[in-house]
Amino acid sequence: MSEWQGARTDPRDRLIVALDVPALDEAEALADRLRGVVGWFKIGSQLFTTAGPRAIAAIAQRGRVFLDMKFHDIPTTVGAAVGAAARHGIALCTVHASGGTEMMRAAREAAHRAFRDTGVGPARIIGVTLLTSIDERTLREIGAAGTPTDVALRLAHLARAAGLDGVVVSPLEVEPVRAACGPEFLLVCPGIRPAGGAPDDQRRVRTASAAVRAGADLLVVGRPITHAPDPRRAAEEILREIEGPPAHPRAPT
Repeated sequence: MSEWQGARTDPRDRLIVALDVPALDEAEALADRLRGVVGWFKIGSQLFTTAGPRAIAAIAQRGRVFLDMKFHDIPTTVGAAVGAAARHGIALCTVHASGGTEMMRAAREAAHRAFRDTGVGPARIIGVTLLTSIDERTLREIGAAGTPTDVALRLAHLARAAGLDGVVVSPLEVEPVRAACGPEFLLVCPGIRPAGGAPDDQRRVRTASAAVRAGADLLVVGRPITHAPDPRRAAEEILREIEGPPAHPRAPT
């Protein structure tokens, strides 16, 4: 069991809702509907491109912010971007692990500097291993050797060696990455779908309960909640999956 699994026993602290919407007012309305049920919200490239730091400020009033920009550039540029993001009070930020050790270290050091300078944070920096839309055919297409699990493991090892706090990994790779990288390494899982739910454009998916059993710390859920007729109810159903059955179920009467 990781530090996050042990310390965050409330399932609301393990669910991240992806606010992948085109406008800040829509994101705020969704976050307001989910307040009290969800502890984390993800701001990705669509919302940040629309609203920028205003989105971070607005959503931070409603929960912890996971800024998922997947920074991938030369080390100096990534360090500057992560440092700027960390100063806005985010809790979690992504860089692509495929950017290499020097780039990831630049991101980690920039986040630490931002914390020393401002006292805000510290933001945890995690590496993206392999997008959940990528399968073996796509790996062959881009010339990457091995299976998705092979690639995810290589990149997770690299991120850990670079001093990152954890990685983003599909639920199919959680178990081997947890075994390889240890209990304190933060594992954040997208690709979470309800049982029988459509995978959409993601290929490596599992249910919330399966991801948690495999060793995931935080789960990222987007469309199954945000596109549901009742997002709050959909989030509550995911929370029940995360929590699992009671340890000592009451005998039927």
